[in-house]
Amino acid sequence: MLRSRLSLLALTTTLALVGCSGGASAPESSTAGQKSSADSGSQTQAQSEAQTESSLDNPADADPADFKDEAADIVGDFSDEELAGSLIIGTWEGTDTQTPVDMIKQNHLGGVIVMGYNLQENPTKDQVTELTEQISGARTKGQPVSIGVDQEGGPVSRLGTAALPFPPLMGLAATDDSDLITEATTVQGQNLTDLGFTIDFAPDSDVTVGPKDKAINVRSGGTDHEDVAEVVADAVEGYRSGGVSSSAKHFPGHGRLGVDSHESLPVSEKSIEEMEDTDLLPFKSAVKAGVPMVMMGHIGLPDAKTTPATLNKKAYSALRETLDYDGVITTDALNMKAVPQNLKGGETVKALAAGADIALMPPDSAAAQKAIVKAMGDGTLEKKDLVEKSERVVAAQLATAEAQKSVQAGDSDAKDPKKVLAEVADQSLTVLKGECSFTGTDSISIVGGSDKEKAALKEAAEAEDLTVGSGGTSVSLSPSTSAEVAVGTAAPWTMRSTAAKSAVTAYDSNPYALRAVAKWLKGDLEASGQLPAEYDGSGKAPDCG
Repeated sequence: MLRSRLSLLALTTTLALVGCSGGASAPESSTAGQKSSADSGSQTQAQSEAQTESSLDNPADADPADFKDEAADIVGDFSDEELAGSLIIGTWEGTDTQTPVDMIKQNHLGGVIVMGYNLQENPTKDQVTELTEQISGARTKGQPVSIGVDQEGGPVSRLGTAALPFPPLMGLAATDDSDLITEATTVQGQNLTDLGFTIDFAPDSDVTVGPKDKAINVRSGGTDHEDVAEVVADAVEGYRSGGVSSSAKHFPGHGRLGVDSHESLPVSEKSIEEMEDTDLLPFKSAVKAGVPMVMMGHIGLPDAKTTPATLNKKAYSALRETLDYDGVITTDALNMKAVPQNLKGGETVKALAAGADIALMPPDSAAAQKAIVKAMGDGTLEKKDLVEKSERVVAAQLATAEAQKSVQAGDSDAKDPKKVLAEVADQSLTVLKGECSFTGTDSISIVGGSDKEKAALKEAAEAEDLTVGSGGTSVSLSPSTSAEVAVGTAAPWTMRSTAAKSAVTAYDSNPYALRAVAKWLKGDLEASGQLPAEYDGSGKAPDCG
């Protein structure tokens, strides 16, 4: 059991978005609020110079409450069009870098999310920073631009080769080390800050049910709500220290549902009240740890089976009242199939009317902005309420900007990211079957699994001076291929059917994870990872703690 680290911390940073793909819209042309390229360049230069100094010794000390007055001044100068746009986080198709800039300037958007399809194949750090620098220059009357990315780690890592390779949250949970989890997420936050992002849509705060969980599984910290709550709090603390915003998602809990909300609307059998002492615990711990944003999930509830929580006023009220949460609330991506896709901005109006502060990835950002303005005019949305939402959003954005100044100022005592990733990999390697220590071998043959994973394991093994060929200890990356040792690179239950005498899971196939596997095979590492999930067959795992 991890040490509890759920003490009350100050709120920090900015918006957070879920990384869900879907249709994107081009910007609608507008002249209101635009600046010339010369003005934009001057402003970017001034902002760059401002980044050299920070009033904070610790990025985690950035508190949106300290920027409340400044946010009110900024929002007070907004036109209706600018007010409407400030509550939208947009998405776009393709790798064109000018499109997101135009969307922000012309539709006055609060920010955009960068998806994998917005980047070149195998992107470099320079390519990503060039994109984020262009986007960050598209300012709207003092409101910082949110640049988000869905970089949880493991299977949800949109930046590919441009960012450090991190395991999913279940891999971090397997280390059973609160300090290491916070250290790792700090390093991840710093990496994203260096790449120009202000928000990371993590940590996933759902509790998984295991094999039946189609959407979350290894993205979750595990199957025990109390353990997941501690892991989530540790991660939130790390992201705070790394300078990026984090988001507890997907309220009130997606991990126990057997339907993927990208495809249709999952419906919870339990009400929010019935989940208060179980699925809601990770969200409670995130709030206590100072998470700046909570994401509302596309989840139907017993009394509203056809309405996603993202459009359900009762769900937002429960989040505010049950968790006593006063930070920013965002919707899950509104271009997912759990939400009607033919409302021409109406989905955004419904979400804001229900209680959202941010409409995330509407199918058409320009139409969404227009729909908000129209709704203000006909009384569907009260302008006073939208002003309050925008002030909350802008204060969080300003806090993030200040936190990132502190990160960019540098820290001579900062941990070596490579050492942290290696430590996470070593401590998370979990034996599913057999002995904690492998007898050791000098040579292996790799069978089963994809060609890509086999090549990656071969590279990792050779780096640890193991001979890889047709002889030696047989190692399979697939549960269905016979071998002496089975190695899992995903959720642990994917290896439950293996006939191998020994089985381990690394939770991921990144280079550090596979190097840990190679060390274990050679006999140089005792696997000490603690299995974070219970499922049919998990009882075969020995206690290697």
